[in-house]
Amino acid sequence: METTTIQNVTAINVIPVKKVVYTGKVQVTGGRDGYAKSDDGRLQIDLTSPGATGIGTNPEQLFAAGWSACFIGAMTLNAAKLKLTLPADLRVDTEVDLATGEDGYFLQARLNVTLPGMPLQAAHALVEAAHQTCPYSKLSKGNINVQINVAI
Repeated sequence: METTTIQNVTAINVIPVKKVVYTGKVQVTGGRDGYAKSDDGRLQIDLTSPGATGIGTNPEQLFAAGWSACFIGAMTLNAAKLKLTLPADLRVDTEVDLATGEDGYFLQARLNVTLPGMPLQAAHALVEAAHQTCPYSKLSKGNINVQINVAI
């Protein structure tokens, strides 16, 4: 099999990379109704289009799971910087919509952050800091509609 590389000729807002910390490698066959497997074998999952009757998950659910986990990591890092204690039962429920518009399909998201018992002002400061530092939030900034809701 011959392999060719397509260079990103029109890169916009390219960020200089100091160090690659981790590279996730996943191979998908069959598209939305296929199968995904990571190179280390930790992820092996059937894929099913949203609304279809198959047993698999879909890219929107996987993106929501990744964003939720990453956002909690960003809150943890920022809580230390802000000298805040995170509640043990904090959670992020992320909803990712596959929607249509004039230009075709697009994504939009809602992050529902629950920080039980945390003062509202501290919760808002923490969530804003996390949204500024979370790699998934950075990826989405200016590209998709994002709504963040905070509950205490």
